[in-house]
Amino acid sequence: MKHMNEYPKIRLKCSTIITSKRRMVRQRRGLGQGDTKLDKGTNSSSSNGSNSTNNRSRKSTSLLSYWKQIIGCIVLGIAVSLGYMGYLETRVNTPFDDKKMVARSGLEVPEQFWGSYRPGVYFGFKTRDPTSLVTGLMWYFPKRLRPGGDGIRHWCEQSDGLEKYGWLQHDGGNFGVQQIIDGSHIIDTSFVKRLGGSHGGDWTARISVDLKPGLKNNRHLDEEISLVWYTALDEETKGFISLTNSATKLTGIKGETFGLGEFTIKLTNQSGSVLHESFLSTVAPGLHLLKETVVASLRLAQDKSTSPRKIVLAGELLPEAGIGKAEPNFVAIQLTGKVPFTVDVVFESGSFGTRQDTLVGEIYTKALSWHQARFVQRFEDTYGLQKRGYNPKEVSFAQAALSNMIGGVGYFFGTSKVQSFYTKEPVHYWRAPLYTAVPSRSFFPRGFLWDEGFHGFLISTWDLDLELDIISHWFDLMNVEGWIPREQILGVEALAKIPEEFVVQRNTNANPPTFFLTLQYILRKYYDKLSEGRLATLERLYPRLQAWFAWFNTTQKGSVPGSYRWRGRDPLTNRELNPKTLTSGLDDYPRASHPTENEYHIDLYCWIAIAADTLAKLATLLDRDGYKYEQTAEYLKDNILMDNLHWSNYASRYSDYGYHTDSVKLKRPKPLPRSQNQNMEMIRVTLKNPEYRLVDSTFGYVSLFPFLLQLVDPDSLKLGQILDDIRNPDLIWSNYGLRSLSKNSPLYMKRNTEHDPPYWRGQIWININFLAVRSLYYYANAEGPYRDKAEKIYQELRSNIIKNLMTQYFKTGYLWEQYNDETGEGSGCRPFNGWTALVVMLMGEQY
Repeated sequence: MKHMNEYPKIRLKCSTIITSKRRMVRQRRGLGQGDTKLDKGTNSSSSNGSNSTNNRSRKSTSLLSYWKQIIGCIVLGIAVSLGYMGYLETRVNTPFDDKKMVARSGLEVPEQFWGSYRPGVYFGFKTRDPTSLVTGLMWYFPKRLRPGGDGIRHWCEQSDGLEKYGWLQHDGGNFGVQQIIDGSHIIDTSFVKRLGGSHGGDWTARISVDLKPGLKNNRHLDEEISLVWYTALDEETKGFISLTNSATKLTGIKGETFGLGEFTIKLTNQSGSVLHESFLSTVAPGLHLLKETVVASLRLAQDKSTSPRKIVLAGELLPEAGIGKAEPNFVAIQLTGKVPFTVDVVFESGSFGTRQDTLVGEIYTKALSWHQARFVQRFEDTYGLQKRGYNPKEVSFAQAALSNMIGGVGYFFGTSKVQSFYTKEPVHYWRAPLYTAVPSRSFFPRGFLWDEGFHGFLISTWDLDLELDIISHWFDLMNVEGWIPREQILGVEALAKIPEEFVVQRNTNANPPTFFLTLQYILRKYYDKLSEGRLATLERLYPRLQAWFAWFNTTQKGSVPGSYRWRGRDPLTNRELNPKTLTSGLDDYPRASHPTENEYHIDLYCWIAIAADTLAKLATLLDRDGYKYEQTAEYLKDNILMDNLHWSNYASRYSDYGYHTDSVKLKRPKPLPRSQNQNMEMIRVTLKNPEYRLVDSTFGYVSLFPFLLQLVDPDSLKLGQILDDIRNPDLIWSNYGLRSLSKNSPLYMKRNTEHDPPYWRGQIWININFLAVRSLYYYANAEGPYRDKAEKIYQELRSNIIKNLMTQYFKTGYLWEQYNDETGEGSGCRPFNGWTALVVMLMGEQY
């Protein structure tokens, strides 16, 4: 703001100079006239002439000086203006300050250095190092391999059609157990870490392949499988990797990098038999093209002319580089075996020192069993599901839900593309790391701002320090304006999984500030467990939370005092039935049909109220002055203000306000004669002119936000109406959870374009259902006339959600993005191990 204050001062200075010059010219003119009147002698004529000449000279000099000053001021003004515009251009990609939230990272936290931090692949590892190497698994069945490498598994892809894949147990630090079902085969993958040395220690991964239990007697299914274990260097990794045959029967890998020092990777066959092995040593064009590199290297080979041909890796494929060959940045080892068989992949750090034993074979089996037993006990201590009467199968479901959340935490490094009003083209954010959970390993293997707040509920119950570390990484991505990009696409692996249209993040666009809700939960649940280190994290976080709140409170404010408006809606589109509000997180949920600057949104109003309330509570904890946040929270939590802005007396519900009509539909344009290139995509047709009004013909999740975030007074008559509407099966109640849009809403299950099916227009979403159950629990325990009604609905809704998610998981093998409101079946992407995993907290009744 310093620059904004200096600009008027410069203008004032220039104005003062010009006024002063004008005064001097007038004074000089006055003196010349006085001299002429006093001199009436014989020399008056020559004197007048001389004075006239002098006056003209002085006048000319003064005018020249006067224009010089004006031109100088104009040039100075232009320079200042251009400088200020340049300053505004840089704000979008200028960090908040140079005091980082993440106090310890990398090898400073050795127990978190190595991990399954590549959620976008089926089984892979990397370190929390910006230039980490990556290592992981690919596999295929030779008889099923199709042209172009179709059939090789690497990235988590829905198109692979796997019956199931996901972590069964994962503690976030020491071990993990995953099961993958590919056709008739079960692939069990697991890992165990062992600390030691100065580079993060050792780890071992085990891959076991077998037929499904009911198919083991079917010999015709007993086919070969090829496992490909690879290691690759990032383009900025300083070091080398190469193949080695020392100390093992099978080909291994050795290398050295700045972050890992010297290391070896050994492959050992633990059971079954390896029929043949091959290797690849080459230069890959990038970490996002490792599978393509393997496909390009596959060859057909045979030991003898009479032997059957087999698919192998090509060996050394290194391009020429100057006087010799290039150094490989990608090495892979393929082992082809007859099912069943097991392989251990043993990573050993050169700095570990003297080992009593190697983490392999029976030693590995015992270590894994020990970690599994500890996990089971810790899980029960945390959530108490056995005590609540859940059977072992139901407990295993909950363990898998938690483990997929924890096992889906990834480490990313790179730079986002961002754009502001002042930048003509997108610019790069600063390079930064992000440690975060992801919503879906297959479809959304990257960080999303509002999702992460929901993830934080569950993660904090399992490991509070892990959650504070995640929050710290997110808030290190805040710019000087107080803005955080809502979608984080960092690194080539993340970039490879997203359409180009979604890459650029705009600093006018928000996302629900769910971290305030996470922090509110942490402050309430762990108030007496906030150690000195945790309090120090909150101290560093507080000024960034203030900046975040200020950004919301200024950039997202509405046209009416106390109101708020999501930015980012397209007022010009004629392709969408109802222009999306991606920034709200609820995408195609129906808002005002014709976006304008005069609309305002009830859900954002509620988010800001919760943000102010959380800041006030945190200020009290940290002994800061939180008076203005207390006042803001009281102002927004005042039901009279909220009702005046958003309550519809006609429909008896909370609603958005805007320029709206329900009379819209998608229609195919009429073909124009002799117009071969006419766009025949369906367009929106407005059948009745919109008007400014409450959008009260629509009822669903948005209408519930004052209830979901517990802003409605417990003794309010409106609470009774909301509870009745929740339980009404003709509106949003179903046997499987609360549907996102009521059945009698105009756009219930309507497509938004001819290409976009309904998304938040009837389907059941677990994050909002979690908030609903949580609020019902709150109102069932609050003094008020609706306690009994809230308690009854609480029990029903909680039971319906848990029962259906279990049913669909055991039926399909997955947690899903959303669920059908008529059948309960999963829909959208799978696995969706983000906020759907909040079912664990519903089971444990932790709110």
